[in-house]
Amino acid sequence: MSYGEPPVYNPPVPFTKHFHNGLQDGAMVVISGAVLHSGDRFVVNFQCGPSSSDDIAFHFNPRFADGGIVVCNTKERQSWGQEQNKREMPFHRGQPFEIRILVKSHAYMVSVNRNHFLEYHHKIPLHRVNTVVVDGCISLTSMEVQGQGGGFPSQQFPSGTMFNPGFPQQPGFAPQQFPPGAGYPNQFPSAPFQMANFAVPYQALIPGGMFPSKTIIVRGAVTSNPKRFHINFKYSGGTVFHFNPRFDEKVIVRNSKLNNSWGKEERQLPGCGMMFAPGQSFVIEITSEHHAFKVKVNGHHMFDFHHRMNNLQQIDTLQIEGDIVLQHVQF
Repeated sequence: MSYGEPPVYNPPVPFTKHFHNGLQDGAMVVISGAVLHSGDRFVVNFQCGPSSSDDIAFHFNPRFADGGIVVCNTKERQSWGQEQNKREMPFHRGQPFEIRILVKSHAYMVSVNRNHFLEYHHKIPLHRVNTVVVDGCISLTSMEVQGQGGGFPSQQFPSGTMFNPGFPQQPGFAPQQFPPGAGYPNQFPSAPFQMANFAVPYQALIPGGMFPSKTIIVRGAVTSNPKRFHINFKYSGGTVFHFNPRFDEKVIVRNSKLNNSWGKEERQLPGCGMMFAPGQSFVIEITSEHHAFKVKVNGHHMFDFHHRMNNLQQIDTLQIEGDIVLQHVQF
């Protein structure tokens, strides 16, 4: 399977995702959405095919009736096994959620909103599982498959660093690292379901600095009457990369400030245009390669900014300021 596949934004429910080369140890499926105000249950099924008649290796089924229960089960040869029930309901009507399902050799490990929730041991061999189906009384914001391979470090669970203001770190289930290199669909995404926002100005350490193939993803929305905002990649000697959309000038300025001196501005964007609009959501993906930072906005490659400093691992700080609502940052 090719891990680090592009996320799918705002898919309709029911939604089916096929794993092209099967499901393997170390894969993680991340499902973000919100529970509807109507309806009494939803399901996430890891199946051996897309049809309702196919075997279901892992049936994850929150039910809101009778005080709330989460049912887990397996269906094989049209026969359901013995239910494993948990009388604890981490989902709430009208509220956003994030489900992370890590696939290990012995079990599916499930977290909800950054808290470990349950572990379901395999009853059908993992190599047979090739489809996930989501259905029921929820709306989906995004769905993403993460895992090992493709030029980024092996993922552990729980480990890594992810910053999401909607789900603060919890001692029972540590935040997970998103792998670099994830792409985005080639359309302007609609605004995701609002969870919570970072305070702006925002500053955070970049774990491990920057290196080839590492990607930082920033998700947010432009305010209704913007002037400008910027994203800075900084180190002790200054700003290695300054990304600065200016609505008052209708330009995106790129530059660096090394040894207290600004370099030459880069302003031209042949064929791209501004790419940001007042009140609109955006996803910015900045990937560090050997020669340059590659920048995508909403899935479209905008430009390369060639490195003006060689030792990228000295870059240790991310700064974001200006006229945006900051919703999500992934390292």
